[in-house]
Amino acid sequence: MLKRLVKMTFQPDKVNDFIAVFEESKHKIRAMPGCHHLELWRSGSVFFTYSIWESEQALNHYRYSELFKSTWARTKPLFAEKAEAWSLQIESETA
Repeated sequence: MLKRLVKMTFQPDKVNDFIAVFEESKHKIRAMPGCHHLELWRSGSVFFTYSIWESEQALNHYRYSELFKSTWARTKPLFAEKAEAWSLQIESETA
C-alpha cells in the first residue's frame, strides 16, 4: 500500500472554487482502480488530500489519466503556492 499526501495552498478567494472541483471529482477519483481511500483535510486556505493506493502503478495510472489532467487543470490556477506531494509507506505502526 502507498499513502499519498498532497499539500495545496489556495488563494483565499478561490477556496470555494477548489471545494467545488473536489466535490465534483472525489467519487471519480475514489473509483479509480487501486484507490482504497480518499480524504480532504483543511486548515484555513491550506488543504491536504490523503489517499491510499494499492501500488505506485495504480497511483501513476490515475496521475496520467484524463480525470487527473482535467481536475488538475481546473485546480492549479487557484493556487497561491506551488503544490507539494509525498508518496509514503508505513515504516512502523502501533495499534
